Amino acid sequence: MSTTQNNFAQIAYLGVASDDFKTLRRISMTLKRWFEHECNGVIQRDGDDGEGLPYWYSSHTCRKICRVPDRERGAVKRLDKIMARYPDLVHYLQTDPRGCSLYLIPREKAEGRDLDAIYSARGYPVY
Repeated sequence: MSTTQNNFAQIAYLGVASDDFKTLRRISMTLKRWFEHECNGVIQRDGDDGEGLPYWYSSHTCRKICRVPDRERGAVKRLDKIMARYPDLVHYLQTDPRGCSLYLIPREKAEGRDLDAIYSARGYPVY
């Protein structure tokens, strides 16, 4: 069984439909790439709060090159829309690009707990 099939089996166990799994997987991969670019400093947001428009910066000169589409916000909007169909699940976004970016956690395992501390032990990664 491939890694993707194994991951689908885990997520299907949570009651997530196959079409939603495919979309969640694309969201996870998009966010992973986005977080890698943020970590490397080639995507930065304008403004002091980090909520401004995203721009591409040169990795050689550290100068702003051009505005880029905000794939992070788009992915999060799609994620929120999907998660609204699964009230028994919560999601966690891991912004560290060294691992999986999206985890699904059964609500009963997450209630009253700090998701930063439990996502990897109690959550299911979406690769």
